[in-house]
Amino acid sequence: MHGARRTRAQHQIKAIGADAALVTSGVNVRYLTGLVSSNAAVLVPADGPSVLCTDSRYAGTAERECADLELSVQREVEAALVTRALAAGLRTIAFEDRVMTVQRHHTLADPDGDDVVGHSGAAFELVPLDGVIDDLRIVKDDAELALLARACEITGEAFGAVLDRVRPGVTEREFAVALERAMVDLGADGLAFDSIVASGPNGAIPHHVPGNRPFERGDLVTIDCGAKFAGYHADMTRTVAIGAPQAWQREIYGLVALAQEAGIAAASAGADVADVDSVARDLIEGAGYGGNFTHGLGHGVGLEIHEAPWLGQGKTGTLADRVPITIEPGIYLAGAGGVRIEDTLVVRAGTGAAGSAEALTTITRELLVL
Repeated sequence: MHGARRTRAQHQIKAIGADAALVTSGVNVRYLTGLVSSNAAVLVPADGPSVLCTDSRYAGTAERECADLELSVQREVEAALVTRALAAGLRTIAFEDRVMTVQRHHTLADPDGDDVVGHSGAAFELVPLDGVIDDLRIVKDDAELALLARACEITGEAFGAVLDRVRPGVTEREFAVALERAMVDLGADGLAFDSIVASGPNGAIPHHVPGNRPFERGDLVTIDCGAKFAGYHADMTRTVAIGAPQAWQREIYGLVALAQEAGIAAASAGADVADVDSVARDLIEGAGYGGNFTHGLGHGVGLEIHEAPWLGQGKTGTLADRVPITIEPGIYLAGAGGVRIEDTLVVRAGTGAAGSAEALTTITRELLVL
């Protein structure tokens, strides 16, 4: 699996005219090799075998998990791999400019120009890799989708297990802790992100940090959570009511639910990401709440909780088969509360039901009244 990914990467490295790529992003090293490490890099030549470099703390793991790769054990992984590239006659090396710091770049290249004298005395050039590896990760293989589905399953099970704790007197923080503990107890490696639990007026803050406010009767409570399983992140949001909802609460919940349904229906292979956003956003704007939907409609999800593609105003690109995304419209009313409904889905190719986005988070989207 990882070898096939490196082969795909090699095609892209050739396409940008580089001799090799120095991959230093931890998530991309994991994607290409399977190694989870805080200090690792992989040299992927346009032709020939790749070389993984990590330090002695991870050497045993690398030997076990990445037996198909040549392993170099060095503390300064980037310099070691550049030296290795130069010794192999590779002169144009693409680096991950989205993640490499200026200081780290300076240790590899002359800050006054691209053409420098390398560690071996050979001239070489560092060129931006941009998002080549990130883009490869957008379309998921079957193994990735299975891991993502399990993360979503754990998320739903945990949500259901603690839902009875949404009652007057329980604080946002207490509920968040119980929910997060349930995810780990059910098999999660950890959290996809810090859970959001926003009750009453706090629901008007999309990324509210759970605090000591106790739930009260009459509250809407927005719960945004996700489990991480084998590195893959789930993302789900539900808004529930404590006691009979007021008319305004039912109104905005109904609008958000309709917007989400429209966005899901539009999220098909070949759809423009901005158009998918517009389909949902136009419903909310048409009802007079356009200024209260303040973020994009969704994003990709996988080894990172937020990754390409991005569904929003002004975003570019089209959806493709086997791309996991979220659809998460919301309405936020300052001083009163808010509603967000979010699911993780997989875009599928085809027409009719075969071309519909497949929901991986399966908790009911109906307003739960507790």
